[in-house]
Amino acid sequence: MAMQLSALADALEVVFDEAVVNGDDNELFASGYLRGHFDLVVAQLELQGEHSPEKLWQELRLALHNTRGELNPQDQQHVKNMLERLIAAADTMASTD
Repeated sequence: MAMQLSALADALEVVFDEAVVNGDDNELFASGYLRGHFDLVVAQLELQGEHSPEKLWQELRLALHNTRGELNPQDQQHVKNMLERLIAAADTMASTD
């Protein structure tokens, strides 16, 4: 069975925490920026009764797309890299679930 959204969000905290503890300034920025969007999207989906991790990635990508003007291209790439790290961690968790 696939991991539920709330459990996945909790499990991915370690990825954000790792970026804070071990990341450089760019990773720290990208982690903080993405974490804000991540938490908001998770909360919105939970309020809608949506529990699909696939929906999380779809909505998170949309949120980042809609706010792309807030960041310069270099920062956008750092955020994209952090998002890919989250998705890879989620995929790893799902395969061991």
